[in-house]
Amino acid sequence: MVRCVPTIALTVLALATLGGCGGTGAREADASEASEFFERHLVADDMGAACGALAPSTRSELEESEQKTCPEALAAEKLPEGGTVRKVNVYGRQALVQVEGDTLFLSQFAEGWKIVAAGCHPEAGKPYQCTVKGG
Repeated sequence: MVRCVPTIALTVLALATLGGCGGTGAREADASEASEFFERHLVADDMGAACGALAPSTRSELEESEQKTCPEALAAEKLPEGGTVRKVNVYGRQALVQVEGDTLFLSQFAEGWKIVAAGCHPEAGKPYQCTVKGG
């Protein structure tokens, strides 16, 4: 099931990327680590742990749209294998992490960075299209 990430968030990230602004090294490292955790558990087929890396609204939307528990719904989405982190852009409490086979969007919560969208790919002149995303 393909869904769009909200245009405003992507526009802000795109403009910040073009402007060359970035986050601090520690925040980039933390966002990268959260992405690697998510990807590692997807590859290991540990969907329970991968679901723990999702933002609350993303997890809720996934469960509601699939009418399954998060681990069952996430497995059914068949997200691409992400691989190694290639680029991290952090802007405020938002991050875009590009891995070899995927693009992830994250937000910073009190408990750390969480995945708000995964299975994302760009479309010319449009926001990223994401397989998994929150509302």
